[in-house]
Amino acid sequence: MSAPRGAYQHIDHGFEPVFDERSRVLVLGSFPSVLSRANDFYYGNPQNRFWRVAAACLGEPVPATIAEKRWMLLAHGIALWDVIASCDIVGSSDASIRNVRPADIGRVTGVAPIERVVCNGAAAGRLYRRHLEPITGLPATMLPSTSPANAAWSLDRLIGRWSQELG
Repeated sequence: MSAPRGAYQHIDHGFEPVFDERSRVLVLGSFPSVLSRANDFYYGNPQNRFWRVAAACLGEPVPATIAEKRWMLLAHGIALWDVIASCDIVGSSDASIRNVRPADIGRVTGVAPIERVVCNGAAAGRLYRRHLEPITGLPATMLPSTSPANAAWSLDRLIGRWSQELG
């Protein structure tokens, strides 16, 4: 993998996790993309397939607003957050992430009876294993990334694999 282009910036996550006392599955990404940070919510890049995949797995229409996205997740016992609270990063490049401060996972696990952790992509899985699994004691299932950069996985193939964990 080539070195990321551009300047490193130290970025704080910027928005809250989605969870409540009924959340049983925790879906973790690595860190919000530039578009997600601009939109103040998860998977803000319209090319990212997360919301289409989740909706298909849960038998719901694809949510359009942040309120609809929150409702869909919470109605199905799903919490959503990222492994990283802050880091140095170039743009949206997971490969560039350094100087990681992990999320305070106890904010979620102290309230929600999380039974299963699912990571959206390899970077989230590696970061979870290194920084958060020792705290939670819960192994994670690493699923293929819904990022548009993961062109090897079609939407239908992603839905098939993700439905094994969310469906």
